[in-house]
Amino acid sequence: MIIERTSVGLDVHARSVVATGLDVVTGEVFSQRLVPASEVVVEWLRGLPAPVAVTYEAGPTGFGLYRAITAAGFRCVVAAPSRLTRPAGDRVKTDAKDALLLAQLLRVGQITPVRVPTITQESARDLVRAREDARGDLMRARHRVSKLLLRHGHVYSGGTAWTGKHQAWLGSVRFDLPGTRAAYEADREAVDFALARRTRLDTAITAMADDSEFTALTRRLCCLRGISTLTGFALAVELGDWDRFTGSSIGAYLGLVPCEHSSGESRRQGGITKTGNAHARRLLIEAAWHHQRRYIVGKVLQARWDQATPAARARGHAGNIRLHHQWDRYAARRKKHTVANTAIARELAGWCWSLATLE
Repeated sequence: MIIERTSVGLDVHARSVVATGLDVVTGEVFSQRLVPASEVVVEWLRGLPAPVAVTYEAGPTGFGLYRAITAAGFRCVVAAPSRLTRPAGDRVKTDAKDALLLAQLLRVGQITPVRVPTITQESARDLVRAREDARGDLMRARHRVSKLLLRHGHVYSGGTAWTGKHQAWLGSVRFDLPGTRAAYEADREAVDFALARRTRLDTAITAMADDSEFTALTRRLCCLRGISTLTGFALAVELGDWDRFTGSSIGAYLGLVPCEHSSGESRRQGGITKTGNAHARRLLIEAAWHHQRRYIVGKVLQARWDQATPAARARGHAGNIRLHHQWDRYAARRKKHTVANTAIARELAGWCWSLATLE
C-alpha cells in the first residue's frame, strides 16, 4: 500500500499535462491543466499536502519529467500503459479521467512500473535504435531498387544480391525514358546514403561496446553463437537491468511464449504473444538460426571468446552445445522450422540471462 498522503496522476501530452491529486486524509481532489514544463509541474506538486507520490504513463515524451520530479524529492512511478486496469464498461475517455484513474491506481498499489534508464543508458539505447532505423531504411531502399528493376524486366541471376558483382550489374542497367532513369538513380542514391549511415552507426556502436559500462556484459553475451558485438551490445542496452528477470521469465518479457486462452478443462495455445521489446526479440530470432548448423568453434567465435572470462566461455560453450542439440531434436520430430527457431530463441534468451548475471 502507498504511504504518501497525496497520490497524483499525470496525463502527459506533448503540449499539455493534466494533473489530478487525491488527498487520502480529507478526500479532496486537486485538478489542474499545466503546460508541459517540468519546473511548472514540480511547482504545482509542492503546493499539495505532503508527502506526495506521482505517476504517469510511459510514452513518447520520455523520462525527463520523471528525473525532474525525483530530483525535487517526490516519489515517481512511470506506469506501463499495457498493464493499466481500466473499467470494461467505461465508454468515456478524457484526459481528466485518465489522470484520476492513474491517481487511484497508484493509491491502491496497482501500477506496474517500467524500468527508467539512466541518462548514459538512454544515450546508448538511442544509438542502438538509430542503427535499427538505418537497417530498416536500407532494406526498404534496396527493395525499391529491386522492384523497380523487376517491373522493367531486369532480374539479377549472378549470385547473391548486393555484393560487389551485383553492384557492378546495377551500374550497367540503363533506361531510355528520362522519368524511369531519374527514379532509378534516386533509388540507388537512397541505398548508398542508407548504407553509409548504417556503417557510420556500426562504427560508433563498436567503439562504445569496446569502452563503456556495457563492455563486460557485451563480451559475455558474445560467447554465444549468433551474437556478434552489434547484437550483444543491443541486447545489453535494450534489456538494461537483467537482475529483474529469471531464466524462465525473460522469454515471457520478450514475447517469445505462446498466448493462451484456457477456461475450466479447456486449454488453447496460439502463436507467441509478441509483447515487450520488439527489437530485442528480432535480434534473438535472427541469432537462433545460427544454432541450426553444426557446432564448430571457428576463428570468429574463438576471437570473441578470447575477450571474455573463462567462466563466460564455459557457459557460452555449454549453451551452444545445448541449443544445437535442441535444433536436432526439433528436426527429428519434423517440427516446422519457424516454430523450432522461435523455441530456440526463447531458450537462447535464457542463456543470455545466464551470461548477463554471471558473477
